[in-house]
Amino acid sequence: MNVLFLCTGNSCRSILAEATFNHLAPAGWRALSAGSRPTGLVHPRSLALLAREGIACDGAASKSWDALPLTPDIVITVCASAAGETCPAYLGPVLRSHWGVDDPAHATGSDAEIDAAFLRAYCTLRRRIEAFLALPLTDLQGDRSRLQAELDRVGALT
Repeated sequence: MNVLFLCTGNSCRSILAEATFNHLAPAGWRALSAGSRPTGLVHPRSLALLAREGIACDGAASKSWDALPLTPDIVITVCASAAGETCPAYLGPVLRSHWGVDDPAHATGSDAEIDAAFLRAYCTLRRRIEAFLALPLTDLQGDRSRLQAELDRVGALT
């Protein structure tokens, strides 16, 4: 199964989710990330946080959803639509879920406050990814409606 974490800029949240998912995922599951309007660079604080957590991020790049090397099975948007951010709508024949997370790239304040915003985003995504991967994935692969319900339930975890 291929999971696409999608946002607008593909510089922070979707990068954090992609690397974390791939770090934790069982064999046969793979995450990618992309943006509808990629910034063209991965935020350095995202890379530093992943390095501190011991998560490989070699080859992390901000890329467009038009340049995907494969068609995903699941698309998870991570934009914070409640903050007025426009979430991209992936129109392919996939399962879709929304796991909104505030964008740490817009955090302001001291270095410690900005780092805390990145850590909050990472921790939220990691909790959701861990909850998703704890599901009986083999059973769920054959039951799209149940998988959809579980994806949506996990996306509501704080």
